[in-house]
Amino acid sequence: MVNMFDQLQTIYSGKKIFLTGHTGFKGSWLLKILSMLGAEVKGYALEPENAFDLYHLLNGDKLCDSTIADLRNKEAVAKTISDFQPDFVFHLAAQPLVKLSYQIPVETFEVNAIGTANVLEGIRQLSGPCYAVLITTDKVYHNNEWVYPYRENDRLGGYDPYSASKACTELVIDSYRNSFFNVSMYTSHQKAIAVGRAGNVIGGGDWAKDRLIPDIIRALSQDQKIEIRNPNSIRPWQHVLEPLLGYLMLGAKLFAEPEKYSNAYNFGPHFNDSLPVTEMVSLAIKNWGGGEYFINSPANQVHEAGLLKLDINKAITELGWTPRYNAVSAVKLTVDWYRSYFSIPERIIDHTEQQITNFLDQQGSLQ
Repeated sequence: MVNMFDQLQTIYSGKKIFLTGHTGFKGSWLLKILSMLGAEVKGYALEPENAFDLYHLLNGDKLCDSTIADLRNKEAVAKTISDFQPDFVFHLAAQPLVKLSYQIPVETFEVNAIGTANVLEGIRQLSGPCYAVLITTDKVYHNNEWVYPYRENDRLGGYDPYSASKACTELVIDSYRNSFFNVSMYTSHQKAIAVGRAGNVIGGGDWAKDRLIPDIIRALSQDQKIEIRNPNSIRPWQHVLEPLLGYLMLGAKLFAEPEKYSNAYNFGPHFNDSLPVTEMVSLAIKNWGGGEYFINSPANQVHEAGLLKLDINKAITELGWTPRYNAVSAVKLTVDWYRSYFSIPERIIDHTEQQITNFLDQQGSLQ
């Protein structure tokens, strides 16, 4: 039987992929996968913040033609897309942090909503066919903090600036899809636009501030106690490779049947596979081989969702995608990556490639 890697390679090998956010955590993982599949990647993003960011660790400049520029620069986005003439677009660039969005709310709205409009406008100017997967978040839903898992047609909203900016982003996408990329007129414009919604992704190489796993690893690697702000929050944790495979499968479906798959899909763990923050920390400590944590929940801390779950049945039934790693396995793989980085940093590329290969080897075939 043909495995998932071979089938994805059939779709993406030799294709021109415009990837925004290629220097970020998820973007670097996707860049590595696309390079392994034989795609020609044009990256567009801001400069990585640190020398030890995943993009640099993976020698990202050797994996793509990288453009370092701001997503809010409409002319730069349009020219880069026009010059490259991509077959596929994967749009991951964003201001992705809830806590930071309280400090820079206007910039968060500009980057996430207007930046996406700039990408869509660039796609609109292309003369040939293009298949675009635009990534938002699980936090686009109006969150009632209940056990009910949110479906793709549920109400959008957002308490904090980040969540609200992503809900605005979805409205921008929907407007462009209706106005310029309507499926009823596909044979005329030849543009297919889909949305992937995922959140609380963990995996090796994430060094972001105010994110659980990076905070844990920073503390453990420095023999410090781990500070926990929201101990009882429950999140749909998933390994980074899970949604990335979903995005690639969605892109493949768009390529095959653009009129059918030009809509939104949730990517998350199975319904019962969610853990509170304290259990995630305990699992990380166990896999690291030791460590301690303490709870610090200041009265004036910013609001963050306490409970949020996704209904992933649409992705399972329509795309044939399904999560392979539960939260326990995701934590183990993540901590293993960091242990490898701190012990044998020169082998981290091999370790990353092996995790990708092992994951794709577990997958079935495209339906």
